[in-house]
Amino acid sequence: MNPVTLRPATRPATATATATATATTATATAVTPPPQRSSAVGRTVAVVVTGSMLSVLDTTIVNVALRRLTEVFHAPVATVQWATTAYTLALAAVIPAAAWAMARIGAKRTYLLALALFTAGSLLAACAWDVSALIAFRALQGLGGGLLMPVGMTTVMRAADRTGMGRAMALLGLPVLVGPVAGPVLGGWLLDTLSWRWMFLVNLPVGLLALALASRLLTPDAPRAGDTAHAPKLDVPGLLMLSPGLALLLYALAGEHPAWPPAAAGALLVAGWTHRSLTIRQPLLDLRLLRDRTFAASVATLALFTCGYFGSMLLAPLYWQQVRGHGAMAAGLLGAPVGLAVGVSMQIASRRIDAIGPRRLVPPGVALGALGMALTALQTGQAGVPAWRVVAAAMAMGVGAGMVLMPTMTTATRHLPKDRIAAATTALSINSQLWASIGTALISATLGAAGTAPSGFRTAYALAAGVLALALLPAWALVRRRG
Repeated sequence: MNPVTLRPATRPATATATATATATTATATAVTPPPQRSSAVGRTVAVVVTGSMLSVLDTTIVNVALRRLTEVFHAPVATVQWATTAYTLALAAVIPAAAWAMARIGAKRTYLLALALFTAGSLLAACAWDVSALIAFRALQGLGGGLLMPVGMTTVMRAADRTGMGRAMALLGLPVLVGPVAGPVLGGWLLDTLSWRWMFLVNLPVGLLALALASRLLTPDAPRAGDTAHAPKLDVPGLLMLSPGLALLLYALAGEHPAWPPAAAGALLVAGWTHRSLTIRQPLLDLRLLRDRTFAASVATLALFTCGYFGSMLLAPLYWQQVRGHGAMAAGLLGAPVGLAVGVSMQIASRRIDAIGPRRLVPPGVALGALGMALTALQTGQAGVPAWRVVAAAMAMGVGAGMVLMPTMTTATRHLPKDRIAAATTALSINSQLWASIGTALISATLGAAGTAPSGFRTAYALAAGVLALALLPAWALVRRRG
């Protein structure tokens, strides 16, 4: 699941609505949008929801297949998990390029390019002949998937007006609610009835449909001559330092043997990127935002929480199949209640954050998430535990996640100046994706070292619970500052 993808639209949506209302004050402001505009918004939302569903489903569907992929490619979990890590790293790497690409070639063309990359990557992943090819093609998928949500949301915000923005944003949240529930079940069914390749082939008809709809229904917005002169600049050197540097560090972290050379090279690249980000005017990621204590506390909370929570998502499907002997579809069905708990609690928390504030949501949510993860560690480490107890503990963890993710992102940006909102939301999105990648590599390496017996899952879940518990420190700093 990729919860951060909704946040970038929340604050810009407000800013866009305000600008629209101001611009139309001198003329008549209708309470109900014109039918033509409402129809255009509906068509745009339909296209974006279809494309978003592709990306969200794909982030959850592969975890169910990790056990099968280890058997097919004769590779350990620590290697196969790179099919997930490469996807999320590519997702994070391409997010800063979204605004630049839209200014250069227009939002419609950028969205079509994203859909084409994702669909092509799906086809190639289905044809992968070894684990290295699968990892490479999953990275190509991630490049397309990383553009789908920010570009899609920008397109919707341009089409909608103030009166229809809330409804449009609610509809865009459907993939985030449905994906974590439907993805594991669909992936498990495809694995049990067909083969692992169909997890990627199933994207082709949906991707082609989304391409056809986007080509026909989205409004052309190619930039005019001279517009590109004012387009935002893309920090290419920063991009070429950050993404390879993180990949090398994660490779060293998740490797089966000591890997000091890649670790040293990765650390140097990340250090170079950090120095560059603090010294140039338009960095890939504006680290100067961390001078705001509320934003810094939010980033730290999300970093630790996403590391532990998303890193642990590969464990449950493996546990149900390796330890309990269930099939892939049964593993997906057992994971569906957890996805539902996350989605429902996230929707409720997002609507209540303004009324009750972060103090009553974020620290209790972190504590509940850590407690649920610890209880899951206890349940999975014992033999003969009823399945409902494992699911119930995981659902408690999911409710905590829903209480933390969106409210923390909302708190991070609500007091920033308007001219820094775009940079802040981009930073939050990248932060969450990067730490999800780190968590996946860390947890898979721990499981690989501890083994796939119940004791191994207990150790991996306990590590994730410890990381979640650490998030309490910045969470308390966050609410002391803005409670």
